Amino acid sequence: MLSFVSSKKNITPNFIILMVCLCHYPPSSSSSLVVNDQTECSHAFSLFSFSFILFSWKMTNEEQPEPIPTSDHILDWLEDSVSFLPSFLDDPYGSGDIGCYQWWDQDQDFTCNSANSTHCNSVPVASVLTPSDPALQLSDSSKKRKSPDDPAPGEACNRRSKSQGDGGEEAVAGKKSVGSKKGAGKTTGNNCNNGNNSKEGRWAEQLLNPCAAAITAGNPSRVQHLLYVLHELASPTGDANHRLADHGLRALSHHLSSSVSVGPITFSSTEPRFFQRSLLKFYEVSPWFVFPNNISNTSILQILNLAPSQLRNLHILDIGVSHGVQWPTLLEALTSRSGGPPPLVRLTVVSGIDADQNSDTPFSVPPPGDNFSARLLSFAKSMNINLQINKLDNHPLQNLSPNLINSSPDEILIVSAQFRLHHLNHNSPDERTEFLKVLRKMQPEAVILTENNMNCSCSNCGDFSTGFSRRIDYLWKFLDSTSVAFKGRESEERRVMEGEAAKALTYPGEMNEGKEKWCERMRGVGFSGEAFGEDTIDGARALLRKYDSNWEMRIEEKDGCVGLWWKGQPVSFSSLWRLEDIKPNNS
Repeated sequence: MLSFVSSKKNITPNFIILMVCLCHYPPSSSSSLVVNDQTECSHAFSLFSFSFILFSWKMTNEEQPEPIPTSDHILDWLEDSVSFLPSFLDDPYGSGDIGCYQWWDQDQDFTCNSANSTHCNSVPVASVLTPSDPALQLSDSSKKRKSPDDPAPGEACNRRSKSQGDGGEEAVAGKKSVGSKKGAGKTTGNNCNNGNNSKEGRWAEQLLNPCAAAITAGNPSRVQHLLYVLHELASPTGDANHRLADHGLRALSHHLSSSVSVGPITFSSTEPRFFQRSLLKFYEVSPWFVFPNNISNTSILQILNLAPSQLRNLHILDIGVSHGVQWPTLLEALTSRSGGPPPLVRLTVVSGIDADQNSDTPFSVPPPGDNFSARLLSFAKSMNINLQINKLDNHPLQNLSPNLINSSPDEILIVSAQFRLHHLNHNSPDERTEFLKVLRKMQPEAVILTENNMNCSCSNCGDFSTGFSRRIDYLWKFLDSTSVAFKGRESEERRVMEGEAAKALTYPGEMNEGKEKWCERMRGVGFSGEAFGEDTIDGARALLRKYDSNWEMRIEEKDGCVGLWWKGQPVSFSSLWRLEDIKPNNS
């Protein structure tokens, strides 16, 4: 029988090692085992039960070892103890009843759907089990959780400035940067990470990626070792590394056991009003979505102004993730045109909810009951704009057709596609090329395409380890940028946006392609790339200066694309396309 001696001390690494050894190599005979850490034994038990994650998987990836004689009383203790302890698979970090968002004022009626949301609470800090592998040694600053007020990794280097050329690109950094004219081939900014691929300080990836590699290689003992370390370091609060470890650990556990509950706060688990509030707050502090939205809106205005006079009405096909937040700015700008707004503005929205997609699609699916159409129509009415909205729910992108859009000859059709097309299959069948062919059949005046600028992470483009590392890199940029955007403060708005971004780690439809491949596809179906207008570039440059200086805008002379970069790494790109047989006026 195991007896525990009371102690006030926190759990020690020796205690964790003891429990791990007991799990794998139980003594052949032992009548008593004395441990001095009863106050933290329940946390150790959760680590102990966590070893069951790999049991079935481990048996299929290595030969059965010689049976080790185990005394019956040890087995009886294991069976009795585990039944009283929460399993890591059911609740990795000890969830509790969230209730409602307590930081709201009493007179606000926003509520949190506690039935669907998990882990709104913080996690107690446990002792760190330092990995023995030299490649996994962490710095002292990584061995303890930073306070929310600590700067994100690499943030201090913003005090330094550096400029460099970048192969025919113009780069404009946020805030303190000084813009230069297009074609100057200069990089301007005060970002010490410009063009630097260094991953210094990103210790979470140094644990997550080797763990994924060990899973791919079928090395259960290394996988289990890394999972234990990640479990000690992961937290839904703290700096970007701890939050990345938290989301990454969930994704790895989900990969090893599909029964694992992966449940941070997401769009679908929030109340509609709080969902809209989170979007607006994120647009206020981060250019992740508002930057491409601004480029799209100003381009629509430019195209409308250059269109023939007989094409008076405006029809926008919205295939995006803005949930209506993008369009009030455009509607307001239409009222300030010299000729006033068009007689009719039609907005056809291809919803993210369809037969093939579910709530795991990042940023696409709003909470039940959200209806931005009513709000947008009310806003348009206040601006004296004749607006019609047609939402296409339950229509997969693969089934979209010109008949569904119902465009008329007396209107200008412009397609705004943002962060949705990479959910289409790009292998066999090649749904992306087929969809672009459908867009061409619609004869749009222009297509404004914005997508993630990163390599694909699907199983057809690499093994699990390769795809996982690419998803982790994407999520790191999101978490790191939101840490800076929210100034290191804990926020439910930040948490819901990060929870939505973290879906990319587990959603199989995240099949990105780099900018070059998208441009190749567009040209292949009969579109011709076009540079954005001067007003669009100037407006995007002015917008980006409002945000942190680690953000950059890079303009490429080769294809006219405008890229959004974070700390010298690509995030997304925006591009403007017209039909090859359409000769636009001076633009």
